[in-house]
Amino acid sequence: MTQSLSGLRAGLYVRGGLVLTCVSRDSDLIGRIPDGAIAIADGRILAVGTRTEVERSVDLTAAECVDAQGCVVAPGFVDSHTHLVFGGSRVQEYAARMTHTPAEVRDMDIPSGILATVAMTRGASMDELFESARVRLDGMFWSGTTTVEAKSGYGLNTAQELRMLEVGRMLDRAGPADVINTFLGAHDFPADTPRERYIDSIIDEMIPEVAARGLAEFCDVYLDDGYYTVAESRRILARAQDAGMRMKVHTDAYSDIGGAFLAAEMGVVSADHLNYTTPSAARALASRDVVGVVMPALDWAVAHKRPFDARMLMAEGVSLALATDLCPGCWAESMQFVMQLACRLYRFSPEEALLAATAGGARSLGLTDRGTIAVGQVADLQIWRVPTFEDVIYRLGNNAVERMIKRGRVVARDQRRFR
Repeated sequence: MTQSLSGLRAGLYVRGGLVLTCVSRDSDLIGRIPDGAIAIADGRILAVGTRTEVERSVDLTAAECVDAQGCVVAPGFVDSHTHLVFGGSRVQEYAARMTHTPAEVRDMDIPSGILATVAMTRGASMDELFESARVRLDGMFWSGTTTVEAKSGYGLNTAQELRMLEVGRMLDRAGPADVINTFLGAHDFPADTPRERYIDSIIDEMIPEVAARGLAEFCDVYLDDGYYTVAESRRILARAQDAGMRMKVHTDAYSDIGGAFLAAEMGVVSADHLNYTTPSAARALASRDVVGVVMPALDWAVAHKRPFDARMLMAEGVSLALATDLCPGCWAESMQFVMQLACRLYRFSPEEALLAATAGGARSLGLTDRGTIAVGQVADLQIWRVPTFEDVIYRLGNNAVERMIKRGRVVARDQRRFR
């Protein structure tokens, strides 16, 4: 049955093809509409239903028409965990780890780990940081992603963290995807500052300055063995909450030190990684509606010895989002690739994977205006040139995107620019 807002005239009309609304109904998780249609006005979805229903209920006389016959139409992906802005590359480290242990890589004097990227990021100009991130963002957009979360965390002092967040704001203004900033000063500890003094600087300097400048929607903490303790994380998150930022955590990636329980206790928006999360901790997250963000590409890229258990998390009631974790150690721009890994290696169904990459991603950023194709939602759509929805996870390494629609503006793949 069509959904529409009566009395409005559409400016864009997408017709034909299989529309995947990602609004679950009955036994259909992704709300399929064969021979579907979407009417758009002023960057928002005006109506969605079958072609017959939409053409009967909406004034389409002035609408530009996009023919999606033989295609699949889905919401734009919402990538809710990335480290989009960074300087340099750790390709030598990544290549060496194909045949060497981390200790052997260090003995080879190859810069590695978070602090290696901190040094490269500090050494890059604003223009260099912007341009390298812009190229990555373009690759993400052309793989179907229309909203991207971007973390700081490779500056590890006040000036450098603010600089990273400023680059994120520049990227958001430049487009084509929306960029949502997360402050992650608590990503690691800088080599040039004692631990307690650095934590004090996060609480007393960085968070107040980030909040005063309105540079980040979220504050994140790397809550894990070897990084930030439960007590340290609680202090940082509480200060961020007082400053008006919403909370996220990296946790349970390499150990279980109680991070998921703290995430539930504090009611964070999302808890990310979750490799060592226990069933009881998963139940605690579910009880507080904390979204679990899981990242198959990261587990695959680092050959994680304990990949996350998606089916357990789902069974305990945790709502999941898929994300790329694009970073120097996991240079993954394609959410289609992430879906393929999620299905083959982590036992997602294709429908569960799509839902986690769209509506789930939106939920893990606290967004209610995207991630689905429904009336009133932002008109962020991707059109895939494949015969069936399942081809997106079947055709390994393939990019199915033929056309993107961002806030009601059409971009053809061969044009690579807004019309």
